[in-house]
Amino acid sequence: MLRLKKRPIAAAVLSLIYCAGAYAEDVATDAAQAVTVFGTRQTRQVSEVGKSDIADTAPGSSPLKAISRLPGVNFNSADTYGGYEWGSRISIRGFSQNQLGFTLDDVPLGDMSYRNYNGLHISRAISSENIARAVVSQGTGALGTASTSNLGGTLQFYSLDPSDKAGVNLQQSFGQDSAKRSFVRLDTGLIAGSNTKLSLSFTDQDSDKWRGDGAQKQQQFNSKLVSNFENAKFSAFLNWSDRKEVDYMDQSKDSIRRLGYNWDYYAPNWNTAINSAKHQWASGETSEDDAYYNGSGLREDWLAGATLDYFLTDHASIKTTVYHHNQEGTGTWWLPNPPVVNGTPVLPIALRTLEFNINRSGILSALTIESGIHTFNTGIWYERNDFDNAMRFYAQDSGPSSPYERPSDPYLTRWDYNFQTDTIQFHAQDTLKLSDQLTVNFGFKTPRSTTSIKSYNDTAASFRLNGSLTATKNFLPQAGINFKLNEHNELFADAAQNITAYRGVIKGGASPFDTTQAGFDAVKQTIRPEESITTEAGWRYHDRELESSVTVYHVDFKNRLLALQQGAAIIGNPSILSNVGKVETNGIQGYFAWSPLSRLKWSNSLSYNDSKYKDDFTDNGVIYHSSGKQVVDAPRWIGSSELTYDNGQAFGHVGVNYIGKRYYTYVNDNSVQGYSLWDLGGGYRWKNVGYANELNLSFTVNNVLNKKFFVFGDNPFPSSDAAGTSYNLLAGAPRTAFLTLGAKFK
Repeated sequence: MLRLKKRPIAAAVLSLIYCAGAYAEDVATDAAQAVTVFGTRQTRQVSEVGKSDIADTAPGSSPLKAISRLPGVNFNSADTYGGYEWGSRISIRGFSQNQLGFTLDDVPLGDMSYRNYNGLHISRAISSENIARAVVSQGTGALGTASTSNLGGTLQFYSLDPSDKAGVNLQQSFGQDSAKRSFVRLDTGLIAGSNTKLSLSFTDQDSDKWRGDGAQKQQQFNSKLVSNFENAKFSAFLNWSDRKEVDYMDQSKDSIRRLGYNWDYYAPNWNTAINSAKHQWASGETSEDDAYYNGSGLREDWLAGATLDYFLTDHASIKTTVYHHNQEGTGTWWLPNPPVVNGTPVLPIALRTLEFNINRSGILSALTIESGIHTFNTGIWYERNDFDNAMRFYAQDSGPSSPYERPSDPYLTRWDYNFQTDTIQFHAQDTLKLSDQLTVNFGFKTPRSTTSIKSYNDTAASFRLNGSLTATKNFLPQAGINFKLNEHNELFADAAQNITAYRGVIKGGASPFDTTQAGFDAVKQTIRPEESITTEAGWRYHDRELESSVTVYHVDFKNRLLALQQGAAIIGNPSILSNVGKVETNGIQGYFAWSPLSRLKWSNSLSYNDSKYKDDFTDNGVIYHSSGKQVVDAPRWIGSSELTYDNGQAFGHVGVNYIGKRYYTYVNDNSVQGYSLWDLGGGYRWKNVGYANELNLSFTVNNVLNKKFFVFGDNPFPSSDAAGTSYNLLAGAPRTAFLTLGAKFK
């Protein structure tokens, strides 16, 4: 802990009241030297990815691509950047994306799912160039993590602090598919001899889709202020993102066989889409679901935050974070044969939207006290989230509207709901350093999340829904131990219990509110939140040249939630969310990194994960025998290997990621095969050229061997798909190359 003298707290607290925001840990501006590390002296399995690891990916890539090198992490995406949110998925040890926890500078990002109701994706929260590091807890996250979805691990991102020295960083990237990315960052340095510094950056990215018509566009503004006082640190950020991405068409094994790997939406061919809605096909289609006219995702986000880290004494500190997030989001989809009201629309296609407006604010505060062998930490998190969720239809009589603009004047609102979610979570823990070799910690948290839904007046009568649900647990324990064998070797073990809150969204995954009033009333007294108990144990080794770790783990997951049809839908029985049993997971993961030279590093990871359902379930009167089957999108084998070199001027990397076979049905009657993707890149830096402190030139090539592979979209997984007709697949991007020019001025 930083040791600072006492000073009055009032001024700092008053500053905090007028700021919204999030805490960012101290990270050196030159964080490019950071490497992947594995939580020395931690009682949990913790991995870290530094700025240089993120920089190895193609410009503008999601930081999740860099994290995919870590053991136990399964990440795949339909686009080369890993930023197309509908077609990007991450899972850890068999837990899916909406069962993990995500934060940026301690501010919760929700579960980062596509139809998000309580957060936003990391690719929109901050530009990748401004991320200093990412910390991944594959099994049990820290008790103080602000998340109601972390049944499995947590991913905590930390932004780059402004530099002490004034400077400008410029980057311009070009790539295939007309890809362009411009990035500029200004650091003020210490302002007027004070201890205050500021950074401002702007990013503009635009790339055509690699198949079909349309583009993926994003603009971002990031800012961060840091002030260091005698015994306090204040930091604040304000980030803005405007993302407009045209979708890729969902595919099935059958449609790929008939229509090809590169098949996509009909756009810009409006008449072809109209003919398809009339079942008039010319390219091998057999269903209107083989292709629609178009679809897109539109998201504009503001995320703001501020943190005061105040040192009360040499042995006590309090950290308080406040934040606010506002989002306007729309998902568009041109629906064939839409519902008709009073003869409208004339054409057999309408634009259907799912609209997502988020307005959430929160506060986190934690007190840490050191006393003898004890380090005691306790804190509280509160968040109020107002979320509006609607489905609307817009006539297209004059032709298709733009996929990059949010439409207006709907002819039909099917439903329009407001969700209000209040979350409060208290935690307390004690870490005891019993000797130079032995550290133990234990603690607990008490989450409580209440979600209420009400229908706005324009909701159709048959879709009106009102009510509330609470997910809570008075005592969720966590404990761990670390034993240092010698200077290089240590052992650790830990266990934790977690629950997840109910998802307050419609058409956004397993939600108890995605049903009729009768369906909601039928389950609101009996449904239980999903719950997990994770145990893990491992060994770590670290010296100047070698770093390695091995971790074994076991997870008991119960109260798994699945939307099931209660009898025949044709007679009006609704789908309702039901608890369908347990999942048992056992696995082992290892990491090995060797640095025979200070400039050279060879990193490897390998994971085996066996996640199996323990129960069968009944859907619409049919019994599905899922017991003993592998969990969907949970490959048994994941591996990676990468060789990196950097002598300060010349740099380069070559690496491969392997993802094993993955099932996408609960009874395991269909799957996609495993695949390996090779990436490489390199470049050169020139120092002190003219007015520039540095000029650099680099290249990146993704999917070097041009491998064909498939990822999963965000559609719900089917119970069974022996015929291969379920539209759950997306073709992966082919080989793609990029070139980046950069300059730094200080």
